[in-house]
Amino acid sequence: MHFFKNKRILVTGACGTIGAELIFQLLRNESDPPEEVIGLDNNESRLFFLDEQYLSDPRAHFYVADIQDKQELRTKMRGIDIVFHAAAFKHVILCERSPEQAVSTNIRGVQNVITAASENGVGRVIFTSSDKAVNPTNVMGTSKLMGERLMTAANSNRRGDGTIFASTRFGNVLGSRGSVIPIFHNQIAKGGPVSLTDRAMTRFVMSIRDAVRLVIDSVKLAQGGEVFITKMAVIRIADLARVMIEELAPRYDRDPDKIEIVEIGTKPGEKLYEELMSPEETRRAVELQDYFAVLPAFRGIYHDIDYSYPSLVSSKVSNPYVSAAEKPLAIDELRVFLKERNLLGDPGEAVAHRYWPGDKEEKSS
Repeated sequence: MHFFKNKRILVTGACGTIGAELIFQLLRNESDPPEEVIGLDNNESRLFFLDEQYLSDPRAHFYVADIQDKQELRTKMRGIDIVFHAAAFKHVILCERSPEQAVSTNIRGVQNVITAASENGVGRVIFTSSDKAVNPTNVMGTSKLMGERLMTAANSNRRGDGTIFASTRFGNVLGSRGSVIPIFHNQIAKGGPVSLTDRAMTRFVMSIRDAVRLVIDSVKLAQGGEVFITKMAVIRIADLARVMIEELAPRYDRDPDKIEIVEIGTKPGEKLYEELMSPEETRRAVELQDYFAVLPAFRGIYHDIDYSYPSLVSSKVSNPYVSAAEKPLAIDELRVFLKERNLLGDPGEAVAHRYWPGDKEEKSS
């Protein structure tokens, strides 16, 4: 099936981990090639190098733009068929320090994307959300939840053949900038210690490649207003540290048995487990092959939507999707998971210090 052929696609947050991989996968798809891929970002330096990366591909175009600029979004979405909205502030502590900026980007920015897409008759818009939107305990999670609700509300107000809006929600993307893997890698290279927030912590995990593949799949499945929840592997963070030490220490002439693992305590607002679906959402969720789809609580003001999917597994979901309640990967399974996804290569970042929110504040007080 040709879904993207002859389509013009726009990606916000083009320089981010998800945005950059989206662009890469879309442009390398030889069986279903898009006509054009436009990348928007407000990071001029990274955008310059991204532009250079695709100089030989006439389908790729990149522009400096901020999703807080309504008029720029209106202009750039003219003639666009599909929008992947990946631009966001994602670091919990920075959003706590600057909540007004998180609101401007993660909430008002989403509404700006919705408005521009609606006015230009864009076919489909997919918003990339986060597990932190479920029962949020911080500004970042709350802003992501509002982003999801804005997308669902926009779809409920859709008339006729208007824009289809939907969201996709996933947990930790291992290997992304700011994730724990490059930090652990660099700590091991230095001989340790490897710092854990809590040995009991569990997380849903997937690779960048897998995350983006499923985001692309969700735009094909969307009927309107859903939140697609990606099925993911579960790991214990303590097991991740152990496997990485065993695999990487010899690479740096280190003795794995001499690399210490220390606990530094959880960050404010940080959960010991991840929630990808709440108990309330299970009542209106269906299970697909690679996803759960949470259907809107308010189905549509102007029309009825037929929520039928070709990959339906079950029309009923009884258990919330919580990492503490799911079976984690065994040590050997985790080792294979990391190797198959090339997650033990160059860390790509030089940071070896686990960021602790109180560091600067305590030292300056």
